[in-house]
Amino acid sequence: MSMPTVYLVDASVYVFRAWHSMPNEFHDHDGWPMNAVHGFARFVLELLERTRPQHIAIAFDEALDTCFRHSIYPAYKANRDAAPEELRRQFRHCQALCDVLGLNVLADREYEADDLIGTAAHAARAHGFRSVIVSPDKDLSQLLVGEDEQWDFARGQRWTAAGVPARHGVHAHQIADYLALTGDAVDNIPGVPGVGAKTAAALLAHFGSLDALLARVEEVPYLRLRGAAACAAKLRAHREQALLCRQLSTIALHAPIDAARVPFARGRTGADALASLCEALRFGPLTRRRLHAAAGLDYTPSTSAA
Repeated sequence: MSMPTVYLVDASVYVFRAWHSMPNEFHDHDGWPMNAVHGFARFVLELLERTRPQHIAIAFDEALDTCFRHSIYPAYKANRDAAPEELRRQFRHCQALCDVLGLNVLADREYEADDLIGTAAHAARAHGFRSVIVSPDKDLSQLLVGEDEQWDFARGQRWTAAGVPARHGVHAHQIADYLALTGDAVDNIPGVPGVGAKTAAALLAHFGSLDALLARVEEVPYLRLRGAAACAAKLRAHREQALLCRQLSTIALHAPIDAARVPFARGRTGADALASLCEALRFGPLTRRRLHAAAGLDYTPSTSAA
């Protein structure tokens, strides 16, 4: 018998995607842009319509500049521009939308969405649930165990831990070690200078882990690897940096989540609360009808629905 499923959604990916792709023609009653909210609502509706989940949590990033990783490495994500207020407001509306639909919202000022998803997956596994992680982010592949899946929703691609090597060249449990070597430009994680993706994958295939690689670095010059001697020198010179980068790349499994909510059963939706939110966000009649249907509620068009 297959395990019951909890869906864990990386909201920020889909909010940012909507922010950049949706036309700037949606506004609330105060004139603030609502394009990211409308795009995110379409994504959520499609997800709910396709999966009809009984257990689901949506993780948001509130630790944009207050994450615990900044205390470890102040330059973490320093290459990113701060989100404008127009977008920050929309994140709050997206959270409100999830709340009113009975979807469990996860957010924290110290832990990122990845950490909340990792902690949720770990906690749900203890309750006998497998996780479907809805995100294209390669970092999250490190969480896959057994029947867990990752789902790139936009591309319609799904994979388990067994499918990670074909996608990333290393096993799921090696992802953090891999990023420690290659770095991650998106998050401003430097890695080991001069160690690229192919070299990192070859090293981990041979040694199994970063710890074993660093403990046996004197063997590296004898590998059939282009520039093996120079690579060994770089690993010796940047040993501590590699360990730091692994710490930054490793998803935490101890973020603060409410244990009573695990395994994140979907809650009930109040008709009045949903109608009020639809009005505040100026959703059109088609979106309102779909939201009500997704919540299992009847929809009666109002004269104010545009």
